[in-house]
Amino acid sequence: MERWKQYSGLAAVFAVAVAAGLWGFRATGGSLPWAKRSARALQRGIEEGGGSLIDIGRGIIIAGPIRKGGMVLEFAALVVLLVAVGIGLYIYAERYQAAEDETA
Repeated sequence: MERWKQYSGLAAVFAVAVAAGLWGFRATGGSLPWAKRSARALQRGIEEGGGSLIDIGRGIIIAGPIRKGGMVLEFAALVVLLVAVGIGLYIYAERYQAAEDETA
């Protein structure tokens, strides 16, 4: 693949990521809601005690604030999404490498 195609593809992905980030930032009202939510989560954690962040002994490998905040479904969806993206990139790289080996 030519270098300019690689760099232009990377620039396009970066531009899409920045645009999506800015859209999400504006759609949620900016940083103020996130700051308030973060402060509430920190204060709730301080009030409930200083236990461990991850409690493996009970068989639950999800942080307490995520579990108690009712965000387990969102957390699981994010983990599944990241695993799927990782597997997809691995398969893509394998196929791309195989295609390059055939042409060389």
